[in-house]
Amino acid sequence: MIDRDDYWYFVDRALGGMRTIVAELGDDLANRPTPLPGGNSPYALLHHCVGVVDAWVGGFVSGRPIQRDRAAEFTASGAVGPLLDRVDAASARFRADLAVADPSAPLAQEPPADFEGPERSLTVGGALQHVYEELAQHHGQMEQMRDLIVAVDRRTVVVAS
Repeated sequence: MIDRDDYWYFVDRALGGMRTIVAELGDDLANRPTPLPGGNSPYALLHHCVGVVDAWVGGFVSGRPIQRDRAAEFTASGAVGPLLDRVDAASARFRADLAVADPSAPLAQEPPADFEGPERSLTVGGALQHVYEELAQHHGQMEQMRDLIVAVDRRTVVVAS
């Protein structure tokens, strides 16, 4: 089984990587959706990842109240600075929760039946693995989004409409 330090190393690479991308893009480009049908922005995707961490780690693993509008996460926009502060705060809470988490324990709260996530009951360890799954996949997605948004901004890619 992976230990907490190794797990955190990979979580931090994914979450920190997304944070860096949004910071480097700045307010304008981070809020631009990709020019693909249904595309969202790096800002919105990072906002969604904070929601994932808050719900799954803060709520289901640690038992804190969950206040989340998942659908609205994908259309969020705003100044990058406050979002980066929220990422830093969520990351600190995540690290503290991880330090005391018992991977074999049941969840403090069960996800509602209509909640999007794994289609089976999870232990704390399973929920933590799901969070890593989400962060890693969204980090890769955001790397591609960044490349496309920057290329379109530089007019090096022509996107058919």
